[in-house]
Amino acid sequence: MTLLVTGASGYVGGLVARRAHRAGHEVAATYLRAPGDAPYAWERLDVRDRGAVDALFRRLRPTAVVHAAVGDLDDWACVADGAAYIAVAAAREGARLVHLSSDAVFSGRAAPYREQDRPDPVNRYGAAKAAAETAVRAVHPAATVARTSLVLGDGRSKHEGFSLELARGERPGALFTDEVRSAVHPGDLSAALLELAEGEHAGVIHLGGADALTRHELGCLVAARAGLDPAAVPAGRGADLGVPRPGDTTLDSGLAARLLTTRLRGAREFLGG
Repeated sequence: MTLLVTGASGYVGGLVARRAHRAGHEVAATYLRAPGDAPYAWERLDVRDRGAVDALFRRLRPTAVVHAAVGDLDDWACVADGAAYIAVAAAREGARLVHLSSDAVFSGRAAPYREQDRPDPVNRYGAAKAAAETAVRAVHPAATVARTSLVLGDGRSKHEGFSLELARGERPGALFTDEVRSAVHPGDLSAALLELAEGEHAGVIHLGGADALTRHELGCLVAARAGLDPAAVPAGRGADLGVPRPGDTTLDSGLAARLLTTRLRGAREFLGG
């Protein structure tokens, strides 16, 4: 398989690209600002530039694509339009496509969410992700739309860093008790995405961890694993910020459990709680 990974200079995309390379696949990896140091072909790509996307696909002709480019969360052109450009190019070249989406497409008012539940985002990022899903499924019906949640557990995620800084009293802030997520380990997620790229599943699939925990509960587990006092992690409410934020976006990942050999562990297991 010749695998194109968009956003491979980022967190999840980089893990997918490295895992695919170790598995013996030919990997092409895209970046926007700076390439990584992994030993495969690096290609600069701004997914907001449709011409650049088309040119790259015509030149590389990948067998499969994992679209993991993130960009700025408030950048509609990157999140929504970029996904559409990738899907159009992949469909034209006959490439398998796995599009990485998010539990942010849901409001959090009707958890747990199944694949067939209708997106009802409450903020701009969630709306952009929902628009991206619609475009991908419309122009590339054979594509996989993989929704996931908070990615943490290997010590490199922003949520883990923030949790530890809060537990040490190094910065102000709090972790929310009214936002529930199906946190997934980055190793599990990257393995699942590669397995999907190698497979044939078409449509939506949820890749969430087995435990539904609040952001605060997750932060306490992170602190305890580092030998810090979980009670030192400040608690707060996202609702008090006065801006729309999803509440409980627990993902039902039963389809992934049945379809994939990759096991999506719960945070209590991979954080040692």
